[in-house]
Amino acid sequence: MQEALYTATIFLMTAVIAVPISARLGLGSVLGYLAAGILIGPVLGLVGTHEADELLHYAEFGVVMMLFIIGLELDPRALWAMRHKLVGLGGLQVGITGLAVFALTLTFALPLHVAVACGMIFALSSTAIVLQTLTEKGLMQTSGGRATFSVLLTQDIAVIPMLVILPLFAGAALPQMMAEGTMPLSHDSHASHGYSLVEGLPGWGVALVTLGAVAAIVIGGRYLTRPVFRFIHAARLPEMYTALALLIVVGIALLMSLVGLSPALGTFLAGVLLANSEFRHELESDIAPFKGLLLGLFFITVGAQIDLNVLFSAPTQILGLTVAVIAVKAVILYFLGRAFGLRKRGLWLFTLGLAQAGEFGFVLITTATGQFVIPPAVGERLLLVVAMTMLITPLLFILYDQISKRFGETKDTEKREPDKIDKQGPVIIAGIGRFGQIVNRLVRASGFDTVVLDHNIQTIENMRHFGVKGFFGDPTRPEMLHAAGLGEASVLVVALDSPEAALKLVSYARRERPDLHIIARAKDRSAVFQLYKAGANDIVREMFDSSLRAGRYVLENIGLSEYEAARAEQAFYKHDRYAVQELAELWREDVAPIRNAAYVARAKELESELEAVLLSQFDEDGNTDT
Repeated sequence: MQEALYTATIFLMTAVIAVPISARLGLGSVLGYLAAGILIGPVLGLVGTHEADELLHYAEFGVVMMLFIIGLELDPRALWAMRHKLVGLGGLQVGITGLAVFALTLTFALPLHVAVACGMIFALSSTAIVLQTLTEKGLMQTSGGRATFSVLLTQDIAVIPMLVILPLFAGAALPQMMAEGTMPLSHDSHASHGYSLVEGLPGWGVALVTLGAVAAIVIGGRYLTRPVFRFIHAARLPEMYTALALLIVVGIALLMSLVGLSPALGTFLAGVLLANSEFRHELESDIAPFKGLLLGLFFITVGAQIDLNVLFSAPTQILGLTVAVIAVKAVILYFLGRAFGLRKRGLWLFTLGLAQAGEFGFVLITTATGQFVIPPAVGERLLLVVAMTMLITPLLFILYDQISKRFGETKDTEKREPDKIDKQGPVIIAGIGRFGQIVNRLVRASGFDTVVLDHNIQTIENMRHFGVKGFFGDPTRPEMLHAAGLGEASVLVVALDSPEAALKLVSYARRERPDLHIIARAKDRSAVFQLYKAGANDIVREMFDSSLRAGRYVLENIGLSEYEAARAEQAFYKHDRYAVQELAELWREDVAPIRNAAYVARAKELESELEAVLLSQFDEDGNTDT
């Protein structure tokens, strides 16, 4: 018990210290976790390899949970829309990289089975590091981020056939190990000591059981989650939601491992099936804290397992292999990215973001050494090279940031696809600049949900830092509006900077929803008239309310009381609304107001009426001699 508490204390303490320092230095959380692991493992020796191995079994659930959350964020239709990138871009990356590493390994006079294993190991990239870094930097929805995600998803799927291929070479390294005198005492050290539903079954039996497991996940995700969640909801115990979320992830991971499939792939599939569920957000919020902690634990254990003695015994070889892996993968990624239409920032993000090896490389190396596909000495070097490439990855993202600045200060949004809107509410706010922010804060603080749309990704990302979720895309596009709930919303707030875009949005919304209440921001009085004719119910001029308030302050400081000034302000406001409606009937878009005789005459009459209204207001209060 004390030993477990000691290990937990060491891991948590180093993470709490190292990760914030790394984040402040702009290196990201992943490098902080890896550095913490190296510090407590090979450097200070506070944690041994045995403890790290034990913890790694639990830490790998961080990757499993991450893929579950990724699945929750993917609509099956969006996954189908990605099929060309999954099969084309992702498939080519895995195939070409694997063949290139295979060929290079053969040039070092290594056996065929070692070359095959190396090709598969280094064809993969780090899903955990790359996705977490993309999320932290707000790059997931850029063109490069989407292409990167497609390749990572393909790689995760490709792990399954790789784990099937490796056992075909089982025992191939035994003759070499016997010749070198490195043969282990027991030949069955690689044997599985866990339960299996497919062990000893013929090929057709394995296929049936595997298909049955996948079918169980599909049917359960589609038909069983709703009644189960309703049953849990009846208990009215918040911790039961967390328990259910963990049960779904752990249970599916167990089922997939029992049939010999990847637990990460199983939970990803379950997440995709639950992406359209009304419980999606509940699941995501319950799993997220565990995912973050376990991912951090995973990276710490990876750092703690690095054998610096192997590095110090052959530093040139290890560093040379590390640089070679990154260089070969980067060249292949660069040309593939160009072939699939990536340019500038997106191309460099794709190239540098995927140039490392990944956490599934550790799984393949462990499998390959356990089944004697590769000798343990080779496995140690491969583990170190994989870890070194992962350590360098945050530095590659820093390099990307520097390259990105050469293409301008803003992010790659010109080709960015709009966000998938997964939320609807009674109030839609189009435009979240200074004007829209105030409206949004007031409405949300009053207890009402809003759906925020804006075409400026920087604004959207800034709002997310303050906990306000918005969706990137053109608010004037019909599909965006309908996805945000235009058909059911009660109020539409049009707070766009462009008068043309605001007019287009108001006109379309009024045609689609004659009963919708539309509140629009206007730049000037001409814009007010246009929006009025387009169908806006309430129109707010940008400077009108602030100018009116300033006028009230003037009145308060030249002799009127606060009450009198407030009444004058209110009377002015009511008369102006009436005047705008009157003048809107006479306003003509093709004629300047000063050349419109009827407009000018009526404006003069309304100004005289305004003076009379205000003076009569003062007479009623008995505050003037007029």
